[in-house]
Amino acid sequence: MISLSKIFQEKQWSQVAVLILLLLLLTVGAVPGYLTGKWAWQQPPPVNKLQELKNIRKVGLNIPGWQTVQQSESQIGEHQWSLQILKQQYPANEAILLLLPQNGPRDQPEVEWIDISGWGKSTWGKWDVAQYRTAEFTFKQPSTQQLNTTIKVKSRFFRATTQKQTFAVLQWYAMPNGGTSSLVDWFLSDQLAQWQKKRVPWVAVSILMPMESFGEAETSCSKLQSLGEKVQSELMSIAL
Repeated sequence: MISLSKIFQEKQWSQVAVLILLLLLLTVGAVPGYLTGKWAWQQPPPVNKLQELKNIRKVGLNIPGWQTVQQSESQIGEHQWSLQILKQQYPANEAILLLLPQNGPRDQPEVEWIDISGWGKSTWGKWDVAQYRTAEFTFKQPSTQQLNTTIKVKSRFFRATTQKQTFAVLQWYAMPNGGTSSLVDWFLSDQLAQWQKKRVPWVAVSILMPMESFGEAETSCSKLQSLGEKVQSELMSIAL
């Protein structure tokens, strides 16, 4: 059995490694700006397909095998999200798809999951989270070279109980090469991309699927991941 002290020591070393890497990124990024007087954060590189990203708020996504019952721009927290109600005929399923695409070169992920929690409370009276875990799923994404690229998404998965409905929830930040629920993962990827005068665009994704009241969220996990694969694939095809 691994001792708790060893687990915490390993965690501390991983945190130190992340801090060292962040300091290195900031130092290396700052030196050219100091010498030239042009700071990267004053004029970050442009975001490819920014207009396509912004358009998601207005029209949502076309998800294969799912019908859009309703789509609108909705105020959640301080941002305008795309709120889309989806319905599947066979098998019969419903879901709420919430999308927050990057809005500009300075825009970065911040408190999207907290905003969703606040929106859930204001919409249904409460938002009690249980059965939380990290959920990873992979799938093959066709590429222009006629080869299938393996895409990996690391998401948040949990049960949210409200006064009217219980949901199984999947959340992550969609990026060009996969997805993550971690702000740090996106930040490091974007900093590395900026060294090459590129950017890592993102879209915050929350999928809510109705489930049995106070039931086991695991019973909905495979259905949520199946829909999540289609959402990630569609975002990569049109905007990322």
